[in-house]
Amino acid sequence: MGVRQEIDGGYSCPATNPSMLNVHLVPHTHDDVGWLKTVDQYYYGDRNYIQHAGVQYILDSVIDQLQKDPARRFIYVETAFFYRWWRQQSQDTRRIVTQLVNEGRLEFINGGWCMSDEATTHYSAVIDQMTLGLRFLNDTFGECGRPRVAWHIDPFGHAREHASIFAQMGYDGFFFGRLDYQDKARRMKTKEMEMLWRASESLTPPLADLFTGVLPNGYNPPEGFCWDQSCNDAPIRDDPDLEDYNVDEIVQRFLNAAFYKTNHIIMTMGSDFQYENANLWYKNMDKLIKYVNALQAKGSKVNVLYSTPSCYLQELNLANLTWPLKTDDFFPYADDAHDFWTGYFTSRPALKLYERLSNSRLQTCNQLEVLGGPKSTSGPFGEGDSDTMSKAMGVAQHHDAVSGTEKQHVAYDYARRLATGWAHCEVLVRNSLAVLSGSESPRVFCENLNISVCPLTESSQKFSMNVYNPLGRTVSWPVRLPVNGSLYNVTDSNGKAVDSQVGNYVFMSFKHICNIYDMKSSSLLPLLSVRWFYGLSPHISINSKSILVYVFKFLKVNFDDTTGLLSSLTNLETNQTIRLTQNFYWYNASAGNNKESHQTSGAYIFRPNSSDPFVINKTAEIQTVTVSSTVQEVTQWFSPWVSQVVRLYEGHRELELEWTVGPVPIADGLGKEVITRLDTDIESSDYFYTDSNGREVLERRKDYRPTWDLKQTEPIAGNYYPINSRAYIKDDKHQLTVVTDRSQGASSIYNGSLEIMLHRRLLYDDFRGVGEPLSEPGEFFDGLVARGRLLLALTPPKMAADVHRPLAQGMVLQPLLSFQDGTPLANTKLEFSGLQAALPPAVHLLTLSQWDKDSVLIRLEHQYQAKESETHSQPVTVNLQKLFSTLEVLGASEMSLGANQWKEDMNRLQWNTGTKASLPLSLSAKDPSPWEVTLNPMEIRTFLLRVRQL
Repeated sequence: MGVRQEIDGGYSCPATNPSMLNVHLVPHTHDDVGWLKTVDQYYYGDRNYIQHAGVQYILDSVIDQLQKDPARRFIYVETAFFYRWWRQQSQDTRRIVTQLVNEGRLEFINGGWCMSDEATTHYSAVIDQMTLGLRFLNDTFGECGRPRVAWHIDPFGHAREHASIFAQMGYDGFFFGRLDYQDKARRMKTKEMEMLWRASESLTPPLADLFTGVLPNGYNPPEGFCWDQSCNDAPIRDDPDLEDYNVDEIVQRFLNAAFYKTNHIIMTMGSDFQYENANLWYKNMDKLIKYVNALQAKGSKVNVLYSTPSCYLQELNLANLTWPLKTDDFFPYADDAHDFWTGYFTSRPALKLYERLSNSRLQTCNQLEVLGGPKSTSGPFGEGDSDTMSKAMGVAQHHDAVSGTEKQHVAYDYARRLATGWAHCEVLVRNSLAVLSGSESPRVFCENLNISVCPLTESSQKFSMNVYNPLGRTVSWPVRLPVNGSLYNVTDSNGKAVDSQVGNYVFMSFKHICNIYDMKSSSLLPLLSVRWFYGLSPHISINSKSILVYVFKFLKVNFDDTTGLLSSLTNLETNQTIRLTQNFYWYNASAGNNKESHQTSGAYIFRPNSSDPFVINKTAEIQTVTVSSTVQEVTQWFSPWVSQVVRLYEGHRELELEWTVGPVPIADGLGKEVITRLDTDIESSDYFYTDSNGREVLERRKDYRPTWDLKQTEPIAGNYYPINSRAYIKDDKHQLTVVTDRSQGASSIYNGSLEIMLHRRLLYDDFRGVGEPLSEPGEFFDGLVARGRLLLALTPPKMAADVHRPLAQGMVLQPLLSFQDGTPLANTKLEFSGLQAALPPAVHLLTLSQWDKDSVLIRLEHQYQAKESETHSQPVTVNLQKLFSTLEVLGASEMSLGANQWKEDMNRLQWNTGTKASLPLSLSAKDPSPWEVTLNPMEIRTFLLRVRQL
């Protein structure tokens, strides 16, 4: 482990002058982990006709230049690239790099596998990708490789949950580049570009407090000071005998005013994929420092120095000032009056879903690696690993990946990486399930169940299905399988009949679909073996337009018999009814061929040319109705490219809407942004609520920002916010919550209404760099078909979280189905649980993964906010030694959220806001004993367990 030299109380920080304005030059490069080119193309410098960029040459050149002057500094961010470069270096180069890191001349900032998007990512995947990068840096460089500062210079808006995550990972501060243009103008005027962000209403300050700074030039150098080979700014010509001598001009231009509170300002010296020839940058910065500082002898009060964000942050902390407090977030982001970056909340809906499903599969893979033991990675089905999937998911969190803002060929590459990762995980899962079940019979995973394709179930008369539940509690999960007959017998592992029915599904060329209901998976990781035989009666199918009421134990749904649309929803438990109408619409996307004349909708920007969307159809044709003792469903047809199945399951407290949209037609020359809108009689009064990265919920208000007086210039796009798992509207009596299966954009434009954007197909680029329209070709090159689910829950507001919290977790971590032909052998273990008992309802097992041979990393999370649930918003205690059925826990050490520090060693900088820290909504409880872990609302605790396999 390296030890940095301490200078002036800081880690390797250059000396500053307290009587002068200190300008911290931060040499950096911003290396997108895919955008216009794929990750591989960016690393190797391939396809430079698309964009000149080669990351390997950047790192080669920077390391060479850093050695030439000990005053020089450089920061690096994207561990996915550095990891690849490091593996290719000689031992001599590695020694040099390690020395540079130990001396603070090369500093890692942020340190995740990528610089994640903040609007469309789920917190669990963000934590994983950060952990992946931080672990590599810690394993390679020790404490000197640990980043102190979070650095999100390019993401398009900033989420409060991200700030909370960074704070809990031990970061001292956070800097970003993009800020709404109105907010930025106000902050520059009031010198509030730096603040303390209180990022949780539930966690006790300062646990989720994070010092946050807005960089003055985005992430670019000041105008006229870009000295990269890709730039056209004049170099410093310092020979006075030459005609073009320009030192005085450049120095005077540099001495501009600052909008910051202290005598320290930060200047980002670099940009996208710069420093491929680092000599150009350093040679001119050396001169800039020399000539600006030379003026000090003539009375100048400006001191310029090479620095890093952590050194700059340390100086701000030493100033001991009072900083403004922020408690909301930085969405939505606009860079001009009609340029709201709210389209990407929905862009590439299929990739967004695939990323979310891949996260579920990765958690399953990680868990089974632990529970199956060493044979999981090397067993009867070959060599498997979770690492490939972890890296693919790490790349997918990038702010031009899951965001949907990459070129089409790059989107394909992200999907290919996820598919490759799952192929590696599949082997591991097969091995683990073979160990746990005692059966080495071949096992298949049906990847195309979303389009009702599974060759084994469609061809076999007798097969078994295993259901793996990655949640730590019992779930009820309906299963739909394509089959080749109309009469089936379904039994569970005890030979008990399971409710099922077989019917024709109209949108699948009248395939037979077997619906299995009430598939209860007890606690964590059960193997529920289900067998099919010919023998039961078919379901009831009704083809009729006379639909009125569908009722089960908890819900009643009414349809209008004239329009075929939903008309009301009733919660029979709480005896409450709301008027509910749901339909599909599309906004006509603004079009144009140049930004100067007209801002268009594109991958980033949402700009409808009217505030009134077009209704796709005022009525829905009812194509099929299914009524049985376990499910009632209505198939609605709105147009050749929009349809929906409305489902009500027995025993469930939610209504399911399975929508299918596409191919979106463009023959009329109009780009379309497709929404579904729920209109109710709830008196929401312009308020609505959206989640932040799938965790805490923030209050939104139409045409309003909590921190500045908004001048609203886009009444639709300017009111859109990202949702990752849920959104809701409410009044005193009713709350309608919508749980989603992927990240989307949402808003409430009218009182009592909630709209969610489902799909986008556009004909023009939006001039933000991607250089192509967002028009996904789909399988048949006529446009992408997207399918998804929305879950609707009607409750009193005080009971809502008890329903939507577990619903959302169940949507994120879905059971994994696998299939074996024939009947299980007699010695097959048909049921297994990796937990000794189900976890308490408030507790979520966020992480269970193999750390090394004898250690396991776990994260336990309290999934309720303070005061949102009368039942569950209380401290809850879990005994670490009584968690797992296959592991004996020999020791436990608590770590930071990023798992790169021991909790006891965490020591973050403290900041003053001039106000008393308000108490959280619930008081924190302590651990009753070393093995008993108490979780307070919204708390995540991370432990490294030393274990022995039982």
